[in-house]
Amino acid sequence: MAAPDNGLERLALAAVGAVALTAERIEELAEELAARGGMRRDEARQLLEDSLSRWRGDATRLGERAGESLGNLARQVGLVTREEVEELELRLAQLEHRLKLLEGPRAVS
Repeated sequence: MAAPDNGLERLALAAVGAVALTAERIEELAEELAARGGMRRDEARQLLEDSLSRWRGDATRLGERAGESLGNLARQVGLVTREEVEELELRLAQLEHRLKLLEGPRAVS
């Protein structure tokens, strides 16, 4: 079970690192890759930008999955959503209003 946690942790760290990369840093890394890897600078830059795009996509999906997991957990333990509470508050206000309308003539008499 340590392996999935480790992979998830690595993905999260990669996502944080990817977000922190600036265009200037990408250029620097592209130059280093070009010098060391025997590829053109524009190829290296494209490789980095593609990787950055994938990492950002992975980070987004990871965040969505985490949100879904928390939502599922909340439903399992019986917690209600904010939308459900707001819907109930609206229904309660409507019922109170109807009750006041029904009681209105009696209260005045």
